[in-house]
Amino acid sequence: MITNMIVLLCLSALFPVLMCAEEVKSDCFLSRDCSDVYSSGKNVSGVYTITSLNGPVQVYCEMVSGGVNDRGHWTVFLRRMDGEVNFFRPWESYKKGFGNKEGEYWLGLEFLHELTNRYQYKLRIDLEDFEGKKAYSLYDSFSVGSEATGYKLQVSGFVDGGAGQTFSYHNGMKFSTFDKDNSGYSCAKKYIQGGFWYKACDYSNPTGLYWWGKDDNNLMSGPFWYYWKGSYKSLKGVTMKIRRVM
Repeated sequence: MITNMIVLLCLSALFPVLMCAEEVKSDCFLSRDCSDVYSSGKNVSGVYTITSLNGPVQVYCEMVSGGVNDRGHWTVFLRRMDGEVNFFRPWESYKKGFGNKEGEYWLGLEFLHELTNRYQYKLRIDLEDFEGKKAYSLYDSFSVGSEATGYKLQVSGFVDGGAGQTFSYHNGMKFSTFDKDNSGYSCAKKYIQGGFWYKACDYSNPTGLYWWGKDDNNLMSGPFWYYWKGSYKSLKGVTMKIRRVM
């Protein structure tokens, strides 16, 4: 009986190691985010396994510098690029995360709260249209509250990279999905068909329906960023990523 218990204990201790060994590019016991992965000597962008309070989490780390205000080791929490993943999902999906870490995905509100509650982060938002033009916005401070607060957004310290201060409109808002509206306008259900920190309803909608460039500016439901284009025409690519500063 004692021997069996010892075997079970050993197996339970070994299980996380085996889990982390599957297509892992970093030491999952040491890496809390992509900054730790970068510090460990990994400087190639890709999917890495990092730790969370609930166990190993896979995330895309953007390590390559893209120019001004884009020094490496960004932890990507949202990426739209080809319409492969459906973002019209319920609260529980946005809470836990979904999608393909090699492509389009949402990392998860609970993990975002865990990270930004423990450390200080800055936020960068990269945008690309279907003509190949690019722009970005940078915020010196970004955090997400607990589920009890509705995963309330706090963002400040704007630096303009051509995309405009669109995201600031959503500051202080709770997160909303079609089955859990915190906007007071049923934005996700009636209009936008995504999940976001909607207000009344939005000037940015990175989780909206993907239109593959067929949006003529009248649909107002795609991944748009109003103060970059001065319109609601949907974009080809949106990446939202954070980097630890303290």
